[in-house]
Amino acid sequence: MTIYELYALFLIHQSVTTDSRHCPPDSLFFAIKGEKFDGHDFVEKALQAGCAYAIVENDVMVAGKRVIAVENVLSTLQHLARIHRETLGIPVIGITGTNGKTTTKELVAAVLMQKYNVLYTLGNLNNHIGVPLTLLRLKREHEMAIIEMGANHPGEIAALAALCGPDYGLITNVGYAHLEGFGSLEGVIKTKGELYDYLRKTNGTVFIHRDNDHLTSIAYGLRKIMYGATDLADISGRAITSLNPCLSFAWHCSPDKQYTVNTNLVGNYNLSNALAAIAIGVYFNVPVRKINEAIANYKPANNRSQLQKTKFNELVIDAYNANPSSMQAALENFANRSYVFKAVILGDMLELGEKSRELHTMIIKQIEAYDFEKVLLCGEQFSCVGQPYNCFPTVEKLNDYLRCNPLHGYCILIKGSRAVQLEKTIGFL
Repeated sequence: MTIYELYALFLIHQSVTTDSRHCPPDSLFFAIKGEKFDGHDFVEKALQAGCAYAIVENDVMVAGKRVIAVENVLSTLQHLARIHRETLGIPVIGITGTNGKTTTKELVAAVLMQKYNVLYTLGNLNNHIGVPLTLLRLKREHEMAIIEMGANHPGEIAALAALCGPDYGLITNVGYAHLEGFGSLEGVIKTKGELYDYLRKTNGTVFIHRDNDHLTSIAYGLRKIMYGATDLADISGRAITSLNPCLSFAWHCSPDKQYTVNTNLVGNYNLSNALAAIAIGVYFNVPVRKINEAIANYKPANNRSQLQKTKFNELVIDAYNANPSSMQAALENFANRSYVFKAVILGDMLELGEKSRELHTMIIKQIEAYDFEKVLLCGEQFSCVGQPYNCFPTVEKLNDYLRCNPLHGYCILIKGSRAVQLEKTIGFL
């Protein structure tokens, strides 16, 4: 079966899955080989669960009338998604960056949905499997797509950009993250900049944070819409000092009109994310009132910039991910807030390679400069760094401590890499 014959079949069965636990009726199951699971082991289960066909690799012994053999399942899925994206021709906004890309994607979607029928990446399905799955959710009634793109190795953004063909691009920022794959900050900048490289070739447009020298230095030859704190930006904004831990800010796109927005996002570091969404909304002619309402009403989820009150404490939960730049920003913002008693619970920052010890030591020094009443650390990397705080190798050991030494009356910042699973501490706070 050719890819175009498979695409004709997809147009009849327009639901795709790679997970045998989630098989919509009459869908197509792609048996992808992963690091931990091989989809070929679940073909029969997927077909029994309601899939119309299973796409498998021709060197695997899986037979049946509803089994379609291809040379490589993953590349077939990606090729199918590219054909579908090209066929529909819907404008695509590609978003990547070290920090804030998921929050920015959610804010951009919230703004654009005030005027358009928008498809956007769900959760963090932003890799070589998640992007094609998102593209294959596109329908003719959609007017725009927002595709989040993640990477931890050079060349990945270039591959994802070629796959989704963005007309517009946004890099939230660049910083120390996934250094095991990128090797250095320069490697991060080069890889994230692959989105700019693609748009430069296709005469695309970028939305760029004007205050970020790393981004402005590599944005040559591109059509640009600027946002930032300076009045020289197309969209200019500044955070407003407030006792509320959530971001409040003022913005304008012309000197004679200024708007104020109060958000549900904890941390002034979210200002650039909000301004990015505003810049895109203004560019696509979403009414300003609707833009402001969308950002004010957005409530973060999935342990990102969340404020949660428990019976005993107030929690600032940012435990979905962590790297040195996001950790520094979170600590600085938290330290500047006027809480009576402050505690921080921090987990390891992973995938930093040979710089891991140096960067964890840097965070320890930053903590020491602040007057936090309580500091608890979790993970092997923090455990290997000489520091004066209580440190636990696993979240289970940390929870044992919290069970015997409960924290009451604190505002607590919780931040760490996803694999540390610091969200498991919430029930003990």
